[in-house]
Amino acid sequence: MSTSPDDLPLDPTLGEDRSDARRVAYGYVEDAFNEAQQDGLDSDALAHAALFAAFRTLVETYGEEATAVFAEALPGKVRGGAFTSGTRH
Repeated sequence: MSTSPDDLPLDPTLGEDRSDARRVAYGYVEDAFNEAQQDGLDSDALAHAALFAAFRTLVETYGEEATAVFAEALPGKVRGGAFTSGTRH
C-alpha cells in the first residue's frame, strides 16, 4: 500500500466522504476531551493518551513503516500551524 507522508488512507469505501468522516471523528474526540476535562483530568495527560491510542491504531491498521512515514511529516505541520488554533506562539 502506498502512502504519502501527508495522509494515511482511510477505508477506501469512504470515497468522497473522507474529510466529512474525519470532521465527525474529530468532533467525537473533542467531546471526549471536554468531558474528561470536566471530570478533572489534565489536558496534557489526555493529549498524550490520545496520541498513544491514535498511533497504536495507525500501526495496527497500516503497519509501522507507513505510520512512521506519516509521523515524519508532523514536525513541519506543527511548525506550519496545522494544529494551531487562535494566536500562534
